[in-house]
Amino acid sequence: MRRLWPQTLRGQLVLILVGGMLAAQALTGTIWYDVRRGQLQEVPIRLVGARVVDLLALLDAERGDLTRIAALRRPGFDFWLVPAPQSEDLIPDAGKINAARLLSGIVNTGLGRQVDMRLLSLHLRDQQDDEAGLSSMFDGESPKSHFLLDVALPDGRWLRVQASEDPGWKTSQPLALLLDYLGRIYVLRILGLVVIALVAVRLVTRPLDRLAQAAEALGRDIQRPPLVVQGPLEVRRAAQAFNAMQQRLVSNLAERTRFLAAVSHDLRSPITRLRLRTEMLAEAGLRDKFRRDLEHMEAMVSATLGFVQNEAATEHMQSVDIDALLASLQSDMQDMGHIVEVHGRANGPLPAYPRTLKRCLQNLLDNAIRYGGSASMQVEDTPEQVCVIVSDRGPGLPEAMLQQVFEPFFRLEASRNADTGGYGLGLSIAQTVARAHGGDLVLRNRPGGGLDAVLRLPRPAGTAAAI
Repeated sequence: MRRLWPQTLRGQLVLILVGGMLAAQALTGTIWYDVRRGQLQEVPIRLVGARVVDLLALLDAERGDLTRIAALRRPGFDFWLVPAPQSEDLIPDAGKINAARLLSGIVNTGLGRQVDMRLLSLHLRDQQDDEAGLSSMFDGESPKSHFLLDVALPDGRWLRVQASEDPGWKTSQPLALLLDYLGRIYVLRILGLVVIALVAVRLVTRPLDRLAQAAEALGRDIQRPPLVVQGPLEVRRAAQAFNAMQQRLVSNLAERTRFLAAVSHDLRSPITRLRLRTEMLAEAGLRDKFRRDLEHMEAMVSATLGFVQNEAATEHMQSVDIDALLASLQSDMQDMGHIVEVHGRANGPLPAYPRTLKRCLQNLLDNAIRYGGSASMQVEDTPEQVCVIVSDRGPGLPEAMLQQVFEPFFRLEASRNADTGGYGLGLSIAQTVARAHGGDLVLRNRPGGGLDAVLRLPRPAGTAAAI
């Protein structure tokens, strides 16, 4: 059942509107049934009323002698005297009450006087003499109306009349009548309702779609233009709240960056003074220890500040040539004496933040060379994404630690060289950059040893071009 239920707001609203309309149409379809049934009964009521008028008029002329009017009896019309009228009215529904009123009005108008008449029963029966149901409404042979009524005579006696009449017409194409009814009442109305619902729901949900797209784009570009405030009141309020949230995020990030920049500046001043004082130490061993500690402190301050300062927050997206970027990184590493291989090519440029993307790949290459001695980069490009796999042949990672290493300042010194393990921010920065592009970064152990860092970057539609 859940598979049939649409997952989009647009689909749910259309389904609710159409389903509600169908339910309402099914309920109001009883009106058509009553109208159709009334059409089948109206002509027989008028025919029976005319016969009753003739019968009573002849009885008046023959002074109430039934034997003189026996010739009026025929199949489908009979009458006889009864000692008293039926004491209880057998007409249960409003349709039959209306039929009784119509029949009484015809008789009273035809005779020019009021006649006490009681319609005891009125049934529609098909050709098999069964009670006519919904299927008989479309039958080629129209059902007959069967009457039983009591009529008061002027001398106080009561005459019971039993009659049956058909509408006097036949449905030549009952199936065509049914299809015409279903087509015009249901199919056309549903199609019209679906079109109206789609247009109306689209107008209502379009601002919600823009809001969802803006929320998704916010993670990639927090400096994106504010969302246009339009649509229904609730959607406008949501857009205003979204814009206010974006502004608060921008302000908070800027304030945090300014705070850390100030702390970094304040720390570097005493570090510089300590470094000058260290150079004045007479003991060479102690001087070297102080120098290493101060260099370590300054590097940690710079790394922390670099991690907090998200360059993508101020950098604009540009069309980046992935092949040229990887070739540049390969050349830089080779100039430093490292072995870096590049395999595969991208199918076209990719919208990205150039500096931060280069920083992400640089961190991955640094890790690969630090722990494996060399690195290779494999490019896999599809219409959906560009995948860059940075591989090494180092010791790898325990499976339980493949996610934990992305935490800031986390260092797995048991499996990595403690002297060259950095400050535990390289992978955190790389993952932050990947997510800023709407992609992701995952690690996996290689068969035979080593580690793969798989960087996936989504490719917007239309950005891939065959080279």
